[in-house]
Amino acid sequence: MKRLQRGVRTLGEVFITLALFLFLFIAWQLWWTDVTANRAQTVTIHALERSFGPAGTPARAAADPKAVLTKVPFGQAFAIMRIPRFGADYARPVLQGTDTDTLTKGIAHYPGTAFPGQVGNFAVAGHRTTYGKPFSNIDLLQSGDIIVVETKINYVVYAVDRHVIVAPDQVEVIAPVPQHPGVQPKQAWLTMTACHPRFSANQRYVVFAKLVRSITRASGLPASYMAAPVGTVG
Repeated sequence: MKRLQRGVRTLGEVFITLALFLFLFIAWQLWWTDVTANRAQTVTIHALERSFGPAGTPARAAADPKAVLTKVPFGQAFAIMRIPRFGADYARPVLQGTDTDTLTKGIAHYPGTAFPGQVGNFAVAGHRTTYGKPFSNIDLLQSGDIIVVETKINYVVYAVDRHVIVAPDQVEVIAPVPQHPGVQPKQAWLTMTACHPRFSANQRYVVFAKLVRSITRASGLPASYMAAPVGTVG
């Protein structure tokens, strides 16, 4: 009997230990990765802002407002995405590539898709949970909401057009004309993708936005584009 009691007690201690490890892992995954990722992404944003230089600089006044990026090394941050719907302080770095490591560092740009402001589809992905969860509230974006992508060249302003939920293999959402593979693009699109539902990768939540205008950094971004809409989150 005593041997059985010791066995039960030992088994109980094992289960308690396993439960503790599981709790710590979940806490790390859902909380600590956000803390560390947010710190790292803030550093990246500050570095980008320094490299871009201040808006309204006369030396940049001759820049072409339609100028676009053409090439970025894999893993490098090249833009800052700002979404007023997500709060006045919302800013996330955009990096080239969509591998697992890049996705932990901010918003990831699908290689082979357009760059900000280009005719075609500037397609990006972001986490909804963990690692700073840049697209945590992607489902709260509304038609007409403004999304600003800031680069060293200009501010590229998009307006939300529509949402869809698709299976992970429905890659036509990042085609040059979203959802219409093989069609020649005539407009500039932004496509945002994230896992759906939260804590699952069974589907993808997708938001499409159309280009509104590109503005030189020399001109500066009009404050109206960053005005908080009704129902702002964050």
